[in-house]
Amino acid sequence: MLSMFLSTLDNVIVGTAMPTVVGELGGLRQLSWVVSAYTLAMAASTPVWAKLGDLYGRKAFFLAAITVFLLGSGLSGAAGTMNELIAFRVLQGLGAGGMGVGAMAIMGELVAPRERARYAGMSASIVALANVGGPIVGGFITEHLGWRWAFYLNLPVGAIMLIWCQAMLHLSARRKNPKVDYVGAALLMTTTVAIVLVTTWGGTQYAWGSPQVLTALAVSVVGLPLFVWSQTRVPEPIMPLTLFANRNFTLAMVMTVVASIGMFGAVTFLPLFQQTVQGVSVSNSGQLLLPMMVSILVVTQIGGRFRRRSGRYKIYPVLGGAFLTGGCIGLATMDTTTSRLTTAVYMAVVGVGIGFLAQTTMMIAQNSVEMKDMGAASGSATLLRTLGGSFGVALFGALFNAHVAGGAAGADRAPATLGKLPPALRDAYLHSVAAGMQSIFTWAAVLCAIALVAALFIVEVPLRQRGAPAPAPASAPAAQE
Repeated sequence: MLSMFLSTLDNVIVGTAMPTVVGELGGLRQLSWVVSAYTLAMAASTPVWAKLGDLYGRKAFFLAAITVFLLGSGLSGAAGTMNELIAFRVLQGLGAGGMGVGAMAIMGELVAPRERARYAGMSASIVALANVGGPIVGGFITEHLGWRWAFYLNLPVGAIMLIWCQAMLHLSARRKNPKVDYVGAALLMTTTVAIVLVTTWGGTQYAWGSPQVLTALAVSVVGLPLFVWSQTRVPEPIMPLTLFANRNFTLAMVMTVVASIGMFGAVTFLPLFQQTVQGVSVSNSGQLLLPMMVSILVVTQIGGRFRRRSGRYKIYPVLGGAFLTGGCIGLATMDTTTSRLTTAVYMAVVGVGIGFLAQTTMMIAQNSVEMKDMGAASGSATLLRTLGGSFGVALFGALFNAHVAGGAAGADRAPATLGKLPPALRDAYLHSVAAGMQSIFTWAAVLCAIALVAALFIVEVPLRQRGAPAPAPASAPAAQE
């Protein structure tokens, strides 16, 4: 729980401290890379950490990931230039990738699926707490202690994690003389970085037709089939393709991707609508998503308790897809007259959907594989969630910019400058922002409806007890019942 809390909290705190960092270190043009470097390293390293844990033992690599994260945190806090900070954030992100997926894989090994629902609710609560409390903690630390303590704060908490896990965490031994798929790891990391760069750069930092975006796109197009081909040629692939022979696992991955596209894209642009159209102050930005986070917290706790008692779970991804779709449909109706209360209700509905769906997809994925592949399954789900989020932000950013650019008021207006515009120009800009939001959430609703359809085809395999083998992969429901 602590590792998941730290890896989530860190990026939120750092985002709040960035204006102060730029004021001391300079490098305004490199500002986005302080966050992007962390995200890229975390996404690219996650499946590799997961597979190494499968092969050599989860405890050793979990502790190694914590150590790398703490080293990166200490060096980031001591950085003297923006380039140094970016480099150390890469190191920190590498550790965070292993911490997050390591925690999920360890949970999958220690806890039987039927009991795992309770722990999934706890982990979702921790992540929600980090997202809500991060801006508040980051603002306090930056103002009273200085931005460097946004990184130094990780050190004492991380030390507790290391000592506790070394003494108390007991896991089964791993296979002897494993063979690491170095080629597959290199291809996956390169391809992941390229894909995230395409979705991060395209249409924002660089034009879609720029050499930078086209190069990253070319690496993605070439690297992905090469990686898939490499996974069929080695005895211990980083991401075993046999996992996708299990229908439930594949459907869980589909739900993960499309729900992440809709969720992350929506969460990114909702605060902009609230600040620009509804006049919410920037200083309250940490509380803008509170209705969504509270509903996630409540639903994960209640859903976890009921799933633990009944052992049944198919209804939860179905409900999750339905609530997500309904909430996005509601958000797609927003315009310049929509009240904050109405927006909060729609956000709460979306949060209910996320709460039902997010924790269940990981549980379905882990329940569909053998214990030896627990890390690979967790890593695949985590990676696809990250990539889905990147695609969502890029897709919805393109839709939003297309509408705002056509609003005749400029796409780069800050909310604080709107009062200086002539009334007609201001109204045109607000209507273009609202139209952009309507387009975003219309497409988000379509994507979430795909997750709902996928959930309907899930076969409810009984949740196995600890140490029991996974059900055999099957293509027909009768083989899994």
